[in-house]
Amino acid sequence: MSVEVNNESGYDVDGEALVRLSNFLFESLFVHPEAELSIILVDTAAMEKLHVEWMDEPGPTDVLSFPMDELRPGTPGRVTPAGLLGDIVLCPEVAASQGAAAGHSTGDELLLLTTHGVLHLLGFDHAEPEDEKEMFGLQRQLLADFLGGDAPQETRA
Repeated sequence: MSVEVNNESGYDVDGEALVRLSNFLFESLFVHPEAELSIILVDTAAMEKLHVEWMDEPGPTDVLSFPMDELRPGTPGRVTPAGLLGDIVLCPEVAASQGAAAGHSTGDELLLLTTHGVLHLLGFDHAEPEDEKEMFGLQRQLLADFLGGDAPQETRA
């Protein structure tokens, strides 16, 4: 599995934890071992620019996902094809604020947002209540399994 972390944010971030989590998610969701993922951490100005450009929404956001090869989760008997999963862009400053509001660390919030981003790259969405229930339930379970206990809770709608 190829996971590249590029920290352009100026925040001190545990990139190795993001790589470990990503590898865990790949294994748990039966993503091909040769799949590629890029995680980019940016400051609020860069995130706001991306948010406006790609989502037509003002202000910075916490996470954006840019799928490449439209891979979907595999199954125990059939992993996804090899390919480019895509890019996840995280904003540690927004994550710090959300983590504080939710009562957990910036690091835990970044793990939650990475999980959220990977699920989006694999085709999950939360636009409809039923889809939200499925995605957020899977997100909580995966993160709890990775952390070996309770997972930090999603702080946004």
